[in-house]
Amino acid sequence: MRTRPLTLAAAAGAALLATALLPANASGAAPRNAQEGSVSAADLLAKVTSCSQISNGKYKTDDETSATVPVCGKNGAVFWKADMDVDCDGQVTGKCNGDTDPWFQDDTAFHQSDGKPLRADSLPYVVVPSAGSIWKYSSSGIKGGGVVAVIYNNKVEYAVVGDTGPTKIIGEASYATAKALGIDPDPATGGADSGVTYILFKNSQVSPIESHSAAVSLGESLAKQFIRNN
Repeated sequence: MRTRPLTLAAAAGAALLATALLPANASGAAPRNAQEGSVSAADLLAKVTSCSQISNGKYKTDDETSATVPVCGKNGAVFWKADMDVDCDGQVTGKCNGDTDPWFQDDTAFHQSDGKPLRADSLPYVVVPSAGSIWKYSSSGIKGGGVVAVIYNNKVEYAVVGDTGPTKIIGEASYATAKALGIDPDPATGGADSGVTYILFKNSQVSPIESHSAAVSLGESLAKQFIRNN
């Protein structure tokens, strides 16, 4: 829900601190070396090698970068390839709070079944750009709780659409998503500069939104269907 520039200093800090800052596995997040489900990263990536652009223009990955990222459509899904900034917004925890995250906000666009904000350090979720002139996610069948396959370094992590961000920037996911994919999850210095693919399955809904196991089950089913149909 915020704009976060990635400076060269921050990138350097991420490289130096990556090992030291990776904490014990957060509850609900997959281990860093885990492959969720049986659908391989290679099989999914093979289906998104070309882009049929559905956005009215392209997104930036950070404030200071050029707009180079289109939102693409593929049978039953939308996808983009970008970086990953780390979102720690939502419930206040030991890992996600105003001290650990300079941009921290104690709310998320979508909430748990009990009405509370999502918990970024334990729930893998993805941030979609807020509706704007470039793209309106709801018009593409994307909604809160929708399933996302996030791919990085030959790993697949299933997440939910959990928060919204700036209208002109794309490429952000929760602390738990980053950690599960082996990306430094520190909200201030972590993230990945590039190489992250986000595949969002249209008209999908995880219930309850906070159930990661439900996201994995539904995500794997939709991923298999996505591969078969394309």
